Amino acid sequence: MRILDLTDLPHRPIEAHGSRGFSVGAFGLSADAHLVSVALAPGGVIGRHPAVGRQLLVVLVGEAEVAGAEGVVHRLGAGQAAVWEPGELHETRSAGGVSALIVEGDLDIGAPGEQVDPGDT
Repeated sequence: MRILDLTDLPHRPIEAHGSRGFSVGAFGLSADAHLVSVALAPGGVIGRHPAVGRQLLVVLVGEAEVAGAEGVVHRLGAGQAAVWEPGELHETRSAGGVSALIVEGDLDIGAPGEQVDPGDT
């Protein structure tokens, strides 16, 4: 077993799409998806951009405001997630700062309580 401390991952700042206070640290990759640790500083923004693949953003610490193609803002706290479809325009903001995990790629994401993998019995 290995223990990963996502707070110690090297992060690189991202400024594309008008982003600010945003950094990422990639730590996992498969043929179909990649795993990224995300940090947004207080007042940080991940600027509006299209999702490359289906994208899952899971808030680990703090709060985020997210919006999809329709522009409706939703607040997420620790343990909550947003899912964007491939090509969907979306953005994320945080007034107080947030630490999150993003999984992006060829993903099957079920509704809460839905069993996606029939092997999970």
